[in-house]
Amino acid sequence: MAHTGLPPDTDADIARVTEALAMITPRWNVRIMLALSGPPLRYSELAGKVSWLQNSQLHPKLKALCDAGLVQRSAHTARHVTYAHTDRAIALLPVLPLIVTWAEEYLDTPKSPLPAIEQIEDSLTLLTRRHAAAILWVLKSREEVSGRALARIVMPGSDWTNIYPPLRQLVADGLVDTDGIGRPYRLSEAGNGLAPVFGALSAWSVGRPLAEAARHPVWGRPDAAPTATQWVSNPSRLSAPAAAPAPVRSAQVSSPTWQSRDLFSHVAPARPTTALPAGGARR
Repeated sequence: MAHTGLPPDTDADIARVTEALAMITPRWNVRIMLALSGPPLRYSELAGKVSWLQNSQLHPKLKALCDAGLVQRSAHTARHVTYAHTDRAIALLPVLPLIVTWAEEYLDTPKSPLPAIEQIEDSLTLLTRRHAAAILWVLKSREEVSGRALARIVMPGSDWTNIYPPLRQLVADGLVDTDGIGRPYRLSEAGNGLAPVFGALSAWSVGRPLAEAARHPVWGRPDAAPTATQWVSNPSRLSAPAAAPAPVRSAQVSSPTWQSRDLFSHVAPARPTTALPAGGARR
């Protein structure tokens, strides 16, 4: 992600959350992570749980998840290799129900109920639009901003009119509101509702307990006590936390005590739909 005109700590925070989303958003990644819930699995066992994926598709995705520090490959012998969640992945999984809760409250209701896993994939499509996180961050912290001012903050050095394609997309997705051409932009109710999700992702990305999401300087609750130290450090690359935190939740980031397997709606389909619909106000 390109650097913005925001303060270094805020810029680093946005970059970390954007990178965290980039780890789990690629197609099938969340399904693979959920399939790994439980004891370590051999490759053939995992492949059986995600049978719609061919070996040529599963192997590179597993490698990418290993490189991201979310899956651990353990070679017990030359012919006995298993895959399992890392502590980082275990700490990240409680964020998924928060995404489902947001989707169920703010996205349009489909004609037939969607499995929770599809709600997650739908939501991630919105949150990983180009410049989406930075735009939402600025609007959350400054309430109303003109398009020109937003461009100077989000994409300094670029032609300011380049802000309008991602802005129009966020308006179409129902995350941003405006009263018309030339009028300031602000977060919609759905955009403001992302606070638990972004707060939890930010906390996870720097190794903090998810309970601290309520104290995030932008997305936290106004009545939450401030943290004693800076929320993030300046480096924009994700680093493994010194000690993986247990997924503890406060009232702000609490969610139903779902087990990961519940996100499959009890039975994984033989093959998910080949083209997942984009979410948002016009899902």
